[in-house]
Parts: sequence; structure tokens; C-alpha cells
Amino acid sequence: MTTKTVGFIGLGKMGGAMALNLLKSEPALHVFDAFPAAIAPLTEAGATASTSPADLASKCDVILMCLPFAPEVREAVFGANGIKSTARSGLTIIDTTTLDRTDAIAFGEELAQSGIGYWDCPVSGAPHRAQSGTLTVMFGGTKDAFDVAKPYLDTFGEDVVHTGPLGCGQAMKAINNIVYNVNIAAICEALPLAMAVGLDPEVTAQVLTTASGRSFASEYFVPRMMERKFDFDFTLSDAYKDIVNVQKMGIETRASLPVVNAMIATYQTAIASGYGDLPKSAMLKVYENALGVEFKKKDD
Repeated sequence: MTTKTVGFIGLGKMGGAMALNLLKSEPALHVFDAFPAAIAPLTEAGATASTSPADLASKCDVILMCLPFAPEVREAVFGANGIKSTARSGLTIIDTTTLDRTDAIAFGEELAQSGIGYWDCPVSGAPHRAQSGTLTVMFGGTKDAFDVAKPYLDTFGEDVVHTGPLGCGQAMKAINNIVYNVNIAAICEALPLAMAVGLDPEVTAQVLTTASGRSFASEYFVPRMMERKFDFDFTLSDAYKDIVNVQKMGIETRASLPVVNAMIATYQTAIASGYGDLPKSAMLKVYENALGVEFKKKDD
């Protein structure tokens, strides 16, 4: 794709799939993950393993990252064996980790002092979309930086969007996810009500996935809820960072967010009820318990 040397740090379910797609265009890709088992699929496909972020940075001009949270990003970048310890001025970091926008801005400002470009670039889509290269990618940074980054992002993204300056990628991801979360909370509140008034679960599922209430959330979650599958997707606790991001933006702008706040209350209740390690669809259980019903497929 380019004459630049490229690296990828963070090879979990999302990052590993993204890196495999990037490898198709960057056969000399350098990779690192804190867990050696995560590196194996990449090296088997032809990538070169690095021993640390510092080792990877010493060889690369562009580094993409996909890590769990801000502490992992800070360690990978600023730690004793981090990127900054060996990076040359002019290095570009494209961080696809979902973060608080203020953390992204702070990382960018700190790295700029050393001549290192840092741009926030969260992605949206389940691991299967990372595998198929059809993610939605939200880049926050300068137009020139976006032009440099886009060829790499196109390898795993179907919709690659320049959202604005540094921090705007995280802001856009949070806005998208909060609308998604509101939708999920509404479904979780409505389904037990449908059961309580005697509606058939399969009929209810059919209508909510085909009629005007249809959405990605209903299409994705309702069939799994009916099968009582609560062992997939990001957990409530892990996804809570989207809520924190939007709350901070709301305070900053003095925005009125009554619907969002109602969703947050349900989210927090589900976590307090012990469902934090389950996916967002587990909010359903809060309302099932309150009404003494269960949304599930009828026994054959």
C-alpha cells in the first residue's frame, strides 16, 4: 500500500480481525499483544511479532492500536517499554480504542510535544464486521492526517468518516452508542410488558424485527433474548465508558438529556443487580424480575 512501515498493537477479537485485514495490504506488518496467544494467528498469516510496543515503534512509521481502555493505551504509549521510548519524530499513531474524548485529546497534546501524531479513531460493529472488513470507522484529527490514515482504515472499514478534529472520533462513537443503548433499553423494558399482557413471544419478536419498531438493536438482540443467550457481545460494565463520555459532554454543554438519563438509570440498575458481566440485553432481566415474567421461545 505504501512505503511506510506499519504496526498494530492490540490483537483481541476486534483488533486481531482488523489486523488480519490490514495484513492483506501490508504484508510486512509488525504486531504486538500482551498475550502471546493473540499474536499467533497474525504471525501464522505472515506478520512479524514484536516483543514490546517499544520494539514495534522502533521499526514503524505508522502504528494502529486497538486496546481495552485508557490505562492500557497509556501503558502502551508512555510506559517503560512503550511507544514513546523509541519512537522517532514524525511517527503517526491511529488509536481505534474507545476512550473518553478528553483522554484522547490529552494523549494527542502530550505526544505532539515530541513530534508524534496521535489521532483518535474508534470503530463500530461487532467482531464479525471486523472480520469482513465492514466496520464503521470514525476518525478524529486533521484533514491531512485523515488522508494519510484512510488507506489503512479502508482495509477493515466500509464506512470511513472524518468526524472533525482530535477527540471528535470519540465524541461521535459515544453519540452513536448512546442512541443504540437507548434503543436496547426500550426493547428490554417493552418485552416483559408484552409478556405480562399475554402477547406471544414469537409474534412479538416477529413484529419488533419487521415493523416500524425495527432497528439494528431489535434485529440483533431480540432473537438472542428469546433463546436466552446472554453470553455474547460486550458486557454492560465494559460498555459503560460510552455513558461516561456522553455524561461529560452533557455537563460541558449543559445539554438536557432526559431520555439518556432514563436509559442510564436502567443501565446502572442492571449492573447493580449483578448483570454487569452480561451483554446490554441483560437489562431485560430487570423488567422481567419486576413483572415476574420471562421473554423466551415457547417449549416445543
